[in-house]
Amino acid sequence: MKISSHTGKGVATDPSGSTQRAAMGNILHHRPVALLMGCGALLITLIAAVTTAMVGDLRGKALKNSERELANTAMLLAHHYDREFENFLTVQAEVAAAARHSPFSSPEAFSGQMATLETHELLRAKTLPGSDISKLAIFNHHGLLINSSAEWPVPDLSIVEREYFQAHRSGKASNVTVELIQDALAGGWVIVMAQRMTSADGAFLGVVSRSLTPAHIEQFLASVSLGGDSSISIHHRSGVLLARYPHAADQIGQNFRTGSLQRTKLFQTDLNTHLKSPIDGGDRLISSHALRGLPIVVVTTTTVDEALVAWRKQTRLLIVAAAVSALVVAVILLLIVRQIGKHHHATQAKLAVDKHRLHTAINNMSQGLLLFDAQARLVVCNQRYIDMYGLSPDIVKPGCSFRDIVAHRKEVGSFKGDVDEYCSRIIQAVMVEKTADKHGSDDRSIQISSVPVPGGGWVSTHEDITERIRDSERIAYLAHYDSLTDLPNRSLFRQRLDLELQRCRRGGSFALIYIDIDEFKSINDTLGHPIGDELLKQVAVRLRGCVGPGDFVARLGGDEFAIIAASAGETQGATALVEQIHLAIRRPYQCLGHHLASDASMGVAIAPHDGAEIDQLVKNADLAMYGAKAGGRRTFRFFEPAMDAVARARRELEFDLRHAIAGGGFEIHYQPLVDLRTKTITGCEALLRWRHPTRGMISPAEFIPIAEDTGLINEIGGWTLAAACAEAAQWDDDITLAVNISPVQFRQQTLALLVASVLGSTGLPARRLELEVTEAVLIHDDDAALTTLNQLRALGVRISLDDFGTGYSSLSYLQRFPFDKIKIDRTFIDSVDGTKTSTAIIEAIVNIAASRNMSTTAEGVETERQRDILRALGCTQMQGWLFSPAVPARKFRALLKEHRGTRAA
Repeated sequence: MKISSHTGKGVATDPSGSTQRAAMGNILHHRPVALLMGCGALLITLIAAVTTAMVGDLRGKALKNSERELANTAMLLAHHYDREFENFLTVQAEVAAAARHSPFSSPEAFSGQMATLETHELLRAKTLPGSDISKLAIFNHHGLLINSSAEWPVPDLSIVEREYFQAHRSGKASNVTVELIQDALAGGWVIVMAQRMTSADGAFLGVVSRSLTPAHIEQFLASVSLGGDSSISIHHRSGVLLARYPHAADQIGQNFRTGSLQRTKLFQTDLNTHLKSPIDGGDRLISSHALRGLPIVVVTTTTVDEALVAWRKQTRLLIVAAAVSALVVAVILLLIVRQIGKHHHATQAKLAVDKHRLHTAINNMSQGLLLFDAQARLVVCNQRYIDMYGLSPDIVKPGCSFRDIVAHRKEVGSFKGDVDEYCSRIIQAVMVEKTADKHGSDDRSIQISSVPVPGGGWVSTHEDITERIRDSERIAYLAHYDSLTDLPNRSLFRQRLDLELQRCRRGGSFALIYIDIDEFKSINDTLGHPIGDELLKQVAVRLRGCVGPGDFVARLGGDEFAIIAASAGETQGATALVEQIHLAIRRPYQCLGHHLASDASMGVAIAPHDGAEIDQLVKNADLAMYGAKAGGRRTFRFFEPAMDAVARARRELEFDLRHAIAGGGFEIHYQPLVDLRTKTITGCEALLRWRHPTRGMISPAEFIPIAEDTGLINEIGGWTLAAACAEAAQWDDDITLAVNISPVQFRQQTLALLVASVLGSTGLPARRLELEVTEAVLIHDDDAALTTLNQLRALGVRISLDDFGTGYSSLSYLQRFPFDKIKIDRTFIDSVDGTKTSTAIIEAIVNIAASRNMSTTAEGVETERQRDILRALGCTQMQGWLFSPAVPARKFRALLKEHRGTRAA
């Protein structure tokens, strides 16, 4: 702080006061920092205290865990050796029991009886399998070795000087004693377990003993070693070390029951303690556990250092974590202090950046933005608002009034209306609640939203929603109109139909016409979908041209259209409209370079007579259309109630047909083919029959069209071919089999594979199979049909053209594909004996076939007159009731046999 002074008498500078005030200012300025530093120091001190407490707690837990592990190990080992030594001493107990129950007259008699080879073999058998170290030995009452399981004859050996023998002989020892001795034969220390033998009257007979080396025990201890500096020891209760792992050769045999009271207690009771090791002098955790039946104690030990290995690792981690935490706290404190120094500068810089960002965001919004204060004066205006209405930034700027902005908009032509009335209305409304408005500007639509702000004023956004409205309109259009033909779709059709039905309820009627383009699928399949789409577009245009202004045309999907004809509410008007539509549709089309002709099948339902509800009327019109298709297509039908019954009957028949396929309800009859010259049976035609469980025999003419429409004909045709070939394989080799192939089945690209598979599985030669096809298979796609015919011919199968002359017969078919046979339809045969026309046609067919090396078969021959005429005309074969109707396989086989017998006679 600078203090100005005026030069003159009585005025002086006070430097000490200035310094004091500056120091006070610094203290006040840094007091929050000092408080923060004090808190940081307290936190570091707390971290150190908590770490120290945790280290001590973890050390105590580590020692307790190690003690518990040692105690568990000692207990488990003690239990293990209780069981092992019990088994080990079993043989000794048996020998002692045998001695006690044997009637020996004296110890000398016992000694003599036990010192035999037989006893040696018995002892050897009891100890096998076993090692020499665990041999069984019997000493008499003088301490002399009289028998052993290890060797025979036994060496001269006396244990009379051994303490355990003296104790047993004097009766002062327990039943079983354990003693560590030096055994010259074993080559070192041996642990001997001896048991006293007495007679029935209690006289001392000697001892029976077994011995094992410390190495034998240490071998097992090694398998349960605790690792590190830990050890496991086996002691006699007297303190003598019997075995130890890790092995300490110089310690075996030493007595450790010396020194402190705690060390003495180790061999008196089960104990966990902390002692100085007598072996290495280190601090050790020790645990002991005594065996139940023997004076043996298991002692487990580990060093304190070993017990604290994990604790040291945890301690290091804790100390490092605490040090890092303290360092982090210190660094954070320093950073905070540094940050406080930069706070003001950073705050100012952030405000500048935020201001720039806000300016950038506001001026890059897609909406125009205005902020007005409580006096309706402009506070903020973005560039989008100015550009949206073509305004001048010199006029629309902070401080100008809301009215000035609206007036300026009117000047540039972006506002129409009364400025004062509009401003007054908006200000009154927006001060109370959020308002929204929409208005048009030239060819655009603007959405305006105004929201009041606290303290007065409001925020207004202006958004150009022209494209959004156009998109919504387009979406609404696509939801109700077909994108290909621009006709109303099924959804809009049902809405319009509902309106017309409501009008009918008030009086009136209209016609609903369903239109299906004939053979449209073949156009798509052969010429492609683009040609089919172009045809549908042109059909839609022609349909629009046929209807009146009050009528409605819709595309329902695929090649189906519908017309709601309000102007044709009676049969006569509907008939005239349908005929007009037929004329329009039948005119030729030019579709992408292709010259096409088309036709349609139509069904008509009159509302409300044929239906007062949407679904009922639509169903009836659909039934009428299918009635037109069933009537040969290219025509129309009015709905009749019988059509519904026919449809239901058809559905029921379709259901029964599926059931018959699953349940094997079909059978095959065979009609003979007779040579007209030799009068012999040369083959037969397989004809499918369906015996319905309730309706009896159903004609193929009734169920085959249903099977073809539903696609079931493929499964039925495959079964018929396989069953007929299997039957024909049992006939004479010169009898051929003719099987009809449906046009639907023929369009399957795998037909040749199916035929080959059936011939292979049944064993019928291909030359005996004749497939009958009609001209219909060649009409739709003759190139594909000819490919399939050539594949079948390559198999060796004969091909017959059935019903020749009744359909779209073309001699070009006979030229493009050499059929093996032509079948003359029965319509010509029926009148062959009455009109010259039929005779001439048959003669022409026969001559054509003969010129192409084809045979001919006349169908439906029923009189001898017909047969004679056909023979005279040169026809090859006949079939019909004159010779035999179609019969089951059993009767056909009998007919073959009878006919062959008659010919032979």
